[in-house]
Amino acid sequence: MAKKKSIFECQACGYKSSKWMGKCVNCGAWDSFVELSQSKIAAQKGSQTPPSSPIIPITQVSEEKIERMPTRMDELDLVLGGGIVYGSLILVGGSPGVGKSTLLLKVCANLAIEGKKVLYVSAEESASQIKMRANRIGANAENLYLFNELVLENIVAALEKESFDLLVIDSIQTIYSQEIASAPGSVSQVRSVTFELMRIAKEKKLPIFIIGHITKEGSIAGPRILEHMVDTVLYFEGDSSKELRILRSFKNRFGSISEIGIFEMTKKGLVSAKNIAKRFFQRKSATVGSAATVVMEGSRPLILEVQALVAESGYPTPKRSATGFDANRLTMLLALLEKKLELPFNQYDVFVNIAGGIKITETAADLAIIAAILSSFRNRALSEETIFLGEVGLTGEIRDVMMLDNRLKEAASQGFSKAIIPSKPIESHPIKSYIVDSVEKIVEWM
Repeated sequence: MAKKKSIFECQACGYKSSKWMGKCVNCGAWDSFVELSQSKIAAQKGSQTPPSSPIIPITQVSEEKIERMPTRMDELDLVLGGGIVYGSLILVGGSPGVGKSTLLLKVCANLAIEGKKVLYVSAEESASQIKMRANRIGANAENLYLFNELVLENIVAALEKESFDLLVIDSIQTIYSQEIASAPGSVSQVRSVTFELMRIAKEKKLPIFIIGHITKEGSIAGPRILEHMVDTVLYFEGDSSKELRILRSFKNRFGSISEIGIFEMTKKGLVSAKNIAKRFFQRKSATVGSAATVVMEGSRPLILEVQALVAESGYPTPKRSATGFDANRLTMLLALLEKKLELPFNQYDVFVNIAGGIKITETAADLAIIAAILSSFRNRALSEETIFLGEVGLTGEIRDVMMLDNRLKEAASQGFSKAIIPSKPIESHPIKSYIVDSVEKIVEWM
């Protein structure tokens, strides 16, 4: 009798080994190997599949018109590029409780009310639990169907019997295929299930949303190939204890990834946030250690409040803390201030916070960060009517920022009358501009 062969697969990265190992040599994960039985040969040697389409020059390829399905949620349509593309596979990730299931259930109800036939497959919640949420957010509709199922083959059979206009899978880590000898959520299962869903989406022109769990590092759980296989990757950001949530697109084959969607969690679920201009900036008077700036999220300008606290340090090594801002860049800006202005920040703790819970990555807020730090250090309040825009270089110069006119237009619409900027704007604005070209000029202005 032939000895049964088996292989072991890492559930973190998919690395295969002929023997069990405590630590994966590929990704370094501990106790991640699961035994897989080699009961079938994947493909016979020498077997070939004829090409499904002819080889043609790109100049002879005809363009397909992309059809979209509006979701009746303006912020989601903005992130998707105008609506749901027929035949697309969309991955939605986010921390537990951020509102992934709530948002998609509301989308399903909106489409069902318009006459679309929608199937919501849940492997984590019972139908009664989903019904309770639907009652709370007003998502009851005749054309919205619920299906509690874990097995992929049963889901495929249901789609063969009846046609739908939208499919939601909640979640991809809990669905498993009976043809794969591994646990749900493993690398093999996630890869196989996603591939089958992608095939169905393309063949039937059926748009499919799949919800994905995230790891403690904030990335989608499962193999990295999951994000490569889907057409669109959306991430929900935000604290479940706060009302505002941000939806970002990190991949979109049918649109731009520069747009964001801002939602508000209400008693009736997630709704598109209205009048977001003042959501992240609520300062009403001049305050020590506070400065205003404008960041661009896609084509949308957002006014943010930058807060700084400088206090004498009681330790040999002063603390540096940044919330919503890159801590390494904060350290660089403080070193620049010590070098150019000869300020003793090596004796002070410095804390920086971006109000509203938003994270910024662009460098246009550098000038506002420095202004807030200097304001706190000198205990001198900045005018509540002044906006700060500019990137700070290592040599102390203030560099231009992209889309300066759009930022100034937004600042003027929110009542700001002064702007500290590195160059003169192209267009004329009611806001009065003060040009600064170096860090030393900021001190003179203050």
